[in-house]
This record gives sequence, C-alpha cells and structure tokens, in this order.
Amino acid sequence: MKYKFKPFFDSEKTIELNNPKHTSAYHGKNGVGRLTFFTFAQTAEWETIYKLNDKTVKCIIKIDENKLEDFDSEKTQVELNFTGTKVKFENIKIRENELLNSVIPFLVKEFCWFIELNKSKGFLININGKELDYSNYIAEKKENIIFDFKNKIDFTVKYIRWKESLNKEYSKFYYINSKGNELYKNYTTFNNKGDDFFHSVYIQSNFFDLIDFKANDNDNQGVLFRQTKSSDEYKFIISRLNEFLKNKRKPFLKKKADEVINLYENEGVFPKYSNEWETKYRKNDLKLTIRELYQVQPKLFVNLNREQKSTFVRFLDLLLDSNEREHIFDILEEIIDLTSKEKEYLSKLFKVTKLNRIIDTIKLIEDRYKAYYALNDLVFNTSLKANEVNHLQKIIEQHYWIFGEEYHLVTAAEPKFQEALKRYTYLLTGNVINKKIDHPDKQKEMDIFACRQNFHGDKIENIIVELKHPLIKLGRKQYEQVDKYLEVILSQKEFNASNMYWKFYLIGNDFDKTGYINRLIETNKPHGLNSLIQSLENGRILVYANDKKRRSC
Repeated sequence: MKYKFKPFFDSEKTIELNNPKHTSAYHGKNGVGRLTFFTFAQTAEWETIYKLNDKTVKCIIKIDENKLEDFDSEKTQVELNFTGTKVKFENIKIRENELLNSVIPFLVKEFCWFIELNKSKGFLININGKELDYSNYIAEKKENIIFDFKNKIDFTVKYIRWKESLNKEYSKFYYINSKGNELYKNYTTFNNKGDDFFHSVYIQSNFFDLIDFKANDNDNQGVLFRQTKSSDEYKFIISRLNEFLKNKRKPFLKKKADEVINLYENEGVFPKYSNEWETKYRKNDLKLTIRELYQVQPKLFVNLNREQKSTFVRFLDLLLDSNEREHIFDILEEIIDLTSKEKEYLSKLFKVTKLNRIIDTIKLIEDRYKAYYALNDLVFNTSLKANEVNHLQKIIEQHYWIFGEEYHLVTAAEPKFQEALKRYTYLLTGNVINKKIDHPDKQKEMDIFACRQNFHGDKIENIIVELKHPLIKLGRKQYEQVDKYLEVILSQKEFNASNMYWKFYLIGNDFDKTGYINRLIETNKPHGLNSLIQSLENGRILVYANDKKRRSC
C-alpha cells in the first residue's frame, strides 16, 4: 500500500504515461491519482477485495483531506468468491447545480467512448441511482457493419461520431478480440483536421485473437507464431475502415462548409458587390470555391478572427475575378500539405469553376438579349397590342437591370407612396417604419421604383420609371404625372437626405405634336445630358423623357 498511497505527487505509472498509450485502461493523472478526492469531499474510504496466495483478503483504507500523506488501513481474510474495489466519499462539497452543469457533462465527455468500448461487459456509470446518459452527445451511430475478408474472416464494426470533442481521447480505432477484450487502439487518419469530425471506431474479430500488435516483422519468433500488422488481413481492414471514414466525412464536411458560409454571411465577411450580376455570379463563384476548399482543407478556416476571414475571402475573390485564378492552387499548395488526390481535385476545381462562370455569363447575355428584343417588340410593335399593366410593367419588373445593374427594386406597379416609403427605409436601414404621408397625390402608383447604395461614397441613387402604352404619345399630361411623383418625393424628408439622388424616366414610343417635351429638352441642353427635361438642386434631382429615338437611359 505504501507504493499506492505514498509518496504524494509520485506514481509508478509516471513512466507509462509518458509513452504512447495503446490500451484504454484508466490511469491516474498528474501523479496525484486517487488522492484528488480532497477537491470535492472531506474523506475517502477504499474497500478492496483481492486474492493473495489463494486466499481472499479485504482491505479498508481511509484518508482525510487534512492528512493526505497519512492513512488508516485494516486487513481481514474473508470467504468471498469475487474481487473488486468500492470507494466511498463523505461530506461531498458538490452542489446540485454544479453536478448537473459541470460534473455530469464532464463525465459524459470523459467516459462515453469507454462505456461504448466495454458495453458487452456491462460497464456503466450510475449517478444517484440513474444511469449516465450520453445519447445526446452522439451525432451519428452505425452498428454491426460487416467487412468480410475473402469469405474467411469477418470484422464487425461500430462507428460513432460525437457532437463535440472528447476530453482527452482523440479519434481512434479500438481492436477487440472474440472475448470482447480490447487488445490495441490507435489514431485514425482524421485527427487534427480542423473540421470537428470527432469519432470512435470499434472493430471486433476472431482475427485479433491471433495478432500481436506489438510484434516487429523482423522478429522471426514473433512472426512464426502470431500475425502482425503487416498481414494481409490487417491491411484489408485498415484500408476498408479508412475508406468508410472518408465516405462518412464527405457529407459532414459539406454541411460544415455550408455552416461556415452562413456564418460568413451573418458576420458580413463577403465583399459588397455593386450590382446584381456580380452578386449572383461572382458571389456564387466565391461561395463555391470556399465550399470546396473547406472540404479539402478545413484548417484554412480555423481560428480566424473577423478581419482575417475578410482578408482571406476577399483575397480569393480578387484572384477568382482575375486571370490568375488557377494560381490559387499553387499558393495553397505552398502553405498547406496536400495529398496527390487533393492536388488533383483542387486543380480541376479552379478549371471547372472558371468554365462554369463562362457558361453562366453566356447564359446571362443570352437571357438579356431575349429580354431586350421582347421589350422592343412590346413597345414599338403596335400589332401586338401590348398594354402597360399586363405586359410592359411585368417585363420591366423582371428586367429592371435595363436601368442599371446596380439597382435594387423597391416597388413595382401596385404599391402606393406610403408602402414605398416603408420598403425604401427598410431596404436602406433595416428598420420598419409606418409613417403616414400627407400629400394629395400620395395614392399615386409608380410603375418602377428602384435604388442603389454606394457604401464607399455614401451615396444613395434612386430611379422612378413611368411607362406609357406604345399608342400614347408623351406630352404635358404625361409629364405632369411624373411631376406629381416628384412633388410627393420632395414632400418627405425621408426621401431627401443630402446624399439621396433621384432620376425620373418618362418612357414612351413618341412625343406628341404639341412639342411640349421637345421644348423641355431644348431648355435643359446646357446641362449636357441627353433627354433631360428638368434639373433641380444642382443635379440632385433629374427628370428624363425617352422615345424610340432616345432609348439610351
């Protein structure tokens, strides 16, 4: 007993603990071991029953927290047919909330894998009469997976993926013989990858009754009577297990990659793009690259602060948008270790994403040509009998990029000014307001109202479009309709910050014979802007009129 309980802060296990550990027998830590009870109890009593020279002996050892280097012991011979040890702690210092919120979660992370390893032996932990439940700690579990070697040897596998990392147990293989005893354990190939893929794999087989895990292949005597890790059977099961884990990790990484992208979205890490095309195609290209990179090398995205995330993501964005995109692979190859398969995969990735982007761009151009010619026919081909509400407004709503890539739609056709103000404020600030507009023309409806915000120059640009049926010629009446929109806009301070700029477009097939619109254009020629019919507040507010001769907005 003097070697088990004295001297304090020393242990015969110290040498073992400093060496790689290939079995799961529990060892004390820090050289204190069984004496650490003083952190949560006043006294500890060990009752141990053991065999000594074909006799059964019971020994009771008791230690007080105030005298850790001294102990009382008592030995007696007993007539019992079992051995084992029971420890009793008195005057426990753990509060109930500490037990629930600290101790039990610790025990789950400390022992869940160990209990699974020894389930066939009935190992369990009871706390206040209730079995320790770690089911919520299991993210995925597959049992009774059979790998068959040449129809001769079966390997039965149990796989568990944990929601969090274990306390001090890495992801490992556990090799179990036919009697349910663990003979050996070793690391899997998916430790320290930065992806939270925490797992335990338990393999049981009769083959492990025959293998000497510690034998050296050069040890002729060991090889003569036992199998070694160089055997075909062992190589078979390791290969199949690595392939199995790889296949399990793939969907896990895809999900984690999406979580990283969503996190980056919420943190504002992605660049702010200036128009719809860049947001749709360039941003998607960037997301695809991040998703694929994460699946190849999650470590690239671990332990980065927000500034580092932004720098890394924008660096990728710039390279993807340049002729140097394929050099991303060369850069990554220099800073991270890549397998030959990973190198091949990444090389293909940057070539494929480039091709995908070209295809997407071609499709975008094709769609826009179709939209342009469809709109052209609706406006100028009177035989189609197109009207404003059912035809012109609908195609403009879907293709308001005609007035500028960078704009975001606020309202179209139906909403009145009060609803327009509500949407406009929310789009710019994220705040919802229900302010009433006091103006006689507040019920008017704009065909198109869109805006864009330039974050670098703190400039907000807005456009309002009034579309007219091809048979309606533009004149004073149509101009006054746009002018009423302008008056409502000017009446509301929320529309008139100093950094808010407005462009109004009156669009039709032709001007009427009164020459009213032509005179307005002539009057505003000194401003040097085609089709301009009104300019206010040093160009903060501009009004244009466009017919088939002046279609460039």
